[in-house]
Amino acid sequence: MTDRLAYLASYDGPDLTLMEVCGTHTTEIAHCGLPSLLSPRIHLISGPGCPVCVTVTAYIDRLIDLCRTPDICVVTFGDMLRVPGSSESLADARATGGRVETVYAPSQMLALAVTSPETTFIFAAVGFETTAAVYAALLDRIVREKIQNVKLLTSLKTMPQAIDYVLSGPDRRIDGLLAPGHVSVITGSRIYEAPSNAHKIPVVVAGFTPDLLIGAVYALVRMIETGKPRVLNLYPSAVTREGNEAALRSIDRFFAPSDAAWRGLGLLPDSGLNQREEYLAWDAGSAGLLEDKEANPGCRCAEILRGEIRPAECPLFGTVCTPARPAGACMVSTEGACRNAYQYREDCR
Repeated sequence: MTDRLAYLASYDGPDLTLMEVCGTHTTEIAHCGLPSLLSPRIHLISGPGCPVCVTVTAYIDRLIDLCRTPDICVVTFGDMLRVPGSSESLADARATGGRVETVYAPSQMLALAVTSPETTFIFAAVGFETTAAVYAALLDRIVREKIQNVKLLTSLKTMPQAIDYVLSGPDRRIDGLLAPGHVSVITGSRIYEAPSNAHKIPVVVAGFTPDLLIGAVYALVRMIETGKPRVLNLYPSAVTREGNEAALRSIDRFFAPSDAAWRGLGLLPDSGLNQREEYLAWDAGSAGLLEDKEANPGCRCAEILRGEIRPAECPLFGTVCTPARPAGACMVSTEGACRNAYQYREDCR
């Protein structure tokens, strides 16, 4: 690792921009201070890999409407509470009487459903392929046990379409891609072969420790220098080329591809997952939640998620927008680019 880090620190070739498309990578890169160890010619930027960050305002607004509906309780993870909707957040709605419960695992909602059968509990099912597998398992249990007072409001997205989007822009400046480790456990590394070939760009699947991240950046730089881009799996302990076939079958059983709106990326065809028709009895109206509108017109989360600007370039960053009072979704989630830039005060080059 020492030799690779020394190589990256002394790199003196053309400027390179490498994008990580994973919220956990964003957090670990900031936490270990990796950008400060690299040559100033190697630039690390974040992409649309934070599921909370890419969730659109229409979805948040729908959750708020539901939590204020009699006999309904919205159940969510804590990081969804403060994501701004078009006029307020779930936390604001709860403070004025909306019913919202936070949990650490979706299965905890089932215990709530048993103790309060008169209430319909709606889970805010947000995420990528990784959590889609979790929600498929949850639906399997709900269906088998015939639990009637539980539903999902889904905002599930799939990664290939987003990757193709960020690589397809006419002014694309991304030279290499750090593929999402957790997603790759489910999908396998083969989903990156088509965009790698189409855009002639190297893609590396990596784990999350500093040595694995350094190895991934080194591999990307070397592939760019040699002009031999390909997909390289440097996380073989957890990721295969084919992925988790049982999890993929479970996802396919309960969910079907659908058009989905992404904050910052717009409407991407077949980039979402909605419940199949035979399971719509457990859906809370997920289809059609496509509108995206920043509550604060000065918020530049959209450009940050596309990798066009860095958090510090947003005029609200660190002043109007802080973790205590977030103006945009990227400052809310622990995986958000703005939250990590603020927390670790890292000038990500």
